[in-house]
Amino acid sequence: MYTSTLLALVAAAGTALGHIEMSQPPALRSRFGADKSNVDYSMTSPLLDDGSNFPCKGYHNDDPDGAPVATYRVGETNQVKLEGTATHGGGSCQLSLSYDNGKTFKVIESIIGGCPIDKVYDFKIPESAPEGKALFAWSWFNKVGNREMYMNCARVKIEGGTGQGFDKLPDMYVANVGNGKTTQEGDEVAFPNPGDNVIYGGGAKSAKFRS
Repeated sequence: MYTSTLLALVAAAGTALGHIEMSQPPALRSRFGADKSNVDYSMTSPLLDDGSNFPCKGYHNDDPDGAPVATYRVGETNQVKLEGTATHGGGSCQLSLSYDNGKTFKVIESIIGGCPIDKVYDFKIPESAPEGKALFAWSWFNKVGNREMYMNCARVKIEGGTGQGFDKLPDMYVANVGNGKTTQEGDEVAFPNPGDNVIYGGGAKSAKFRS
């Protein structure tokens, strides 16, 4: 009995630490958040390949008016922090904002290649971002392994933005979730429209966009 219980605890710990998840800002239902009543200990798992829990693993619908876990002011340097060990050879990530509770996401930064091998990435909120509550999303397409999309979301507050021109930012890239787009195994995705704020790493110079 003791041995089986111990093995179960070890397995659970492995699930929590495997793959990658966003720890700052703490994602919806994250073990890093203040609310411990409804934690997803498999936060590091990818989105379902049929797209049924896109976006945000569906957690954005739990409490659409939930309190922000972070406040970001336009132009200031902020950090997104990631946790976990299974980086799948890297890949490409995006940071995005949604003001309509996940119906649309606009990219504020693309990290092409080598993501999430580094666990901390700087970003700035663009001046065009409207003030008020928003969903902040980290999304990732792994280089090695099954063709998957990873995504964590957090409720944040944006201060100091004008809201002018935000709709002209590129849409978040979406693939591997039953929408007809699939990334190529072994490639670090070069997003078709990464936006103006781009970080390059890994094998990005040789990466090719594939739909």
